Amino acid sequence: MPRARKQNKKAVLVIEDGRTFQGTSFGAEGETLGEVVFNTSMTGYQEILCDPSYNGQLVTMTYPHIGNTGINPTDIESRGVQTAGFVVRECTRNHSNWRTTAGLDEYLREAAVVGIEGIDTRALTLHIREKGAMKGIISTVDFNYETLMNKLYKYPGLVGQDLVKNVSTVKSYLFAPGAEPEDIADYYDYTVGRPGQMPAGREQNGRGDDLYVVAIDCGIKYNIPRMLSLFGCRVIVVPASYSAAQIMSLNPDGLFISNGPGDPQGVPYVIATLQAILTHHTDLPVFGICLGQQLLALAYGGKTYKLKFGHRGANHPVKDLATGKIEVTTQNHGFCVAGDKDENGVWHVDDCPELEVTHLNLNDMTIEGFRHRTNPVFSVQYHPEASAGPHDSWYLFQRFVDSIAARKQQRAEAETAPA
Repeated sequence: MPRARKQNKKAVLVIEDGRTFQGTSFGAEGETLGEVVFNTSMTGYQEILCDPSYNGQLVTMTYPHIGNTGINPTDIESRGVQTAGFVVRECTRNHSNWRTTAGLDEYLREAAVVGIEGIDTRALTLHIREKGAMKGIISTVDFNYETLMNKLYKYPGLVGQDLVKNVSTVKSYLFAPGAEPEDIADYYDYTVGRPGQMPAGREQNGRGDDLYVVAIDCGIKYNIPRMLSLFGCRVIVVPASYSAAQIMSLNPDGLFISNGPGDPQGVPYVIATLQAILTHHTDLPVFGICLGQQLLALAYGGKTYKLKFGHRGANHPVKDLATGKIEVTTQNHGFCVAGDKDENGVWHVDDCPELEVTHLNLNDMTIEGFRHRTNPVFSVQYHPEASAGPHDSWYLFQRFVDSIAARKQQRAEAETAPA
């Protein structure tokens, strides 16, 4: 005899302008606050839930049925669920996939993350598009409009807040070529490296041409070090709190700045670190994505601003200005680098004449990438590792690796050149 389906409790979503949505709960019961945003992806809900860039956000999925393929241990992109809450039209209980080990409802319940279903997600998405992303609260325990609005009034929101400290690793670790997500938990402490010292493990595979990358973890997804590994790099992931001296003591061949949540101006310590490295190590190859791009722009003296409702989805068209090629990209960000076209129609980053715009978003013509005109520094606003999503932008990892190899060759030739 089939088991009776659990009757979910009543749940409510209230956003700061007073709009209220009644539904039922799934996942954990309780109350959660965050910024209400929407994601247009049809697949990849597990990776979205585990993306640290969503820390502090109540994510609304525009696709109506979420949970069809369940949850599996392979597609996890961080140490656990990162979203503050989850909003769907319908949470599917009858999940089916050969890799499935749990259902979405069970997964969120074990992670103590509150979800709400049964609301009109189309109406919510259109409301956000018209009014902009706003603070919201999901509750399964309090249904009093006045008290919920009072809680929202006291909630500080994301602007100016340091959310990176919530998601960055507390200890550096090694991700060597061939490593898989399970190896992430095997930490290697490189906090005591001396200037010029080769960290333990760098030489273990017997190759003299290893490309050694330090990645600043502002909320890194597992697929980023996995992609760098695929292109032949040994990656040391370090906390966002690392100073320039700590990073350079690891003697990196290249520096990567990861994605992450919230307002880039809320992490001035990372900006100061990048300023020191970019000023004193001008030949060091640097690659930033998402929040990493915004932090690089601020380090060079640029500006960032909050988008009305952000870019979140797996089908955003981006134009490479050098080649004219259109890439379909995965994106997840609510802030953007400030810039515009000059009188000759050439795009530029505001207050940064040394930076050249390389990519544009074709939906709203915002800056999606830039590079330094003379130094090996470049960045993009989207996610080239795309887990889940299209693989159009994998070439960027090759570009980074090529710049590292070129620097190593130049240094080797300089060492062997006659005096």
